[in-house]
Amino acid sequence: MKIALMDSGIGLLAAAAAVRRLRPDAGLVLSSDPDGMPWGPRTADGITERALAVARAAAVHGPDALIVACNTASVHALAALRAELEPGIPVIGTVPAIKPAAAGGGPVAIWATPATTGSPYQRGLIRDFADSVDVTEVPCPGLADAVQHADEDAIDRTVAAAAALTPTGVRAVVLGCTHYELVADRIRAALQRPDLPPVVLHGSAGAVAAQALRRIGQSPAPEAEPSNALTVLLSGRECALPGPALRYAEGRLLQAVSPAH
Repeated sequence: MKIALMDSGIGLLAAAAAVRRLRPDAGLVLSSDPDGMPWGPRTADGITERALAVARAAAVHGPDALIVACNTASVHALAALRAELEPGIPVIGTVPAIKPAAAGGGPVAIWATPATTGSPYQRGLIRDFADSVDVTEVPCPGLADAVQHADEDAIDRTVAAAAALTPTGVRAVVLGCTHYELVADRIRAALQRPDLPPVVLHGSAGAVAAQALRRIGQSPAPEAEPSNALTVLLSGRECALPGPALRYAEGRLLQAVSPAH
């Protein structure tokens, strides 16, 4: 079994690590686009073009499924990716975890890129899944880039700025960009108030990994023998995991059990 994941950058690490935990025996193909990122400022057609190139590079390696581990690509390119690759390769998109976050009754905050914040796509999800709770949309300019480059000072600044925009009473926060899940502990710490219960963060990595397994008729098997199959594609070139990826626990997990090539 082989699962491919695609993103503009290292945001795919969270979902890749989730797949690895559910099925250690799965081979992984990680396809990203450092030459073309960031995707957010591009037009919808431009995002689709880059996403198709990244997906095609992954498809050459014969995966059983492709996870689009990127909110931006899922919004703009999912239909094109499915039209080209399915039914041969099931394509699983990433949706912000607004529904489970709102299930607790709110209030809820959604941290996302400026391009996604206030977008018709995100507003539609709020309308469909969180219409009865108080929702605050929090733009996080620069946070995804800071995470991509493992820039510690920039991560601290951008997390602090987003935390300042998040109402004090919010106890559920949706991480609306896959990069943010790599710094979840730092986000949680920035939001924590000593007189309030812990903040619950809602990411998408676990859900999208589980959905990928369901799409190919597989069940979780966390005790399975670990696979040593890891292929890393950077704008189509086979490489090792990039240095910034190894600054995060998810990247180190993949490196520890899979010799990258």
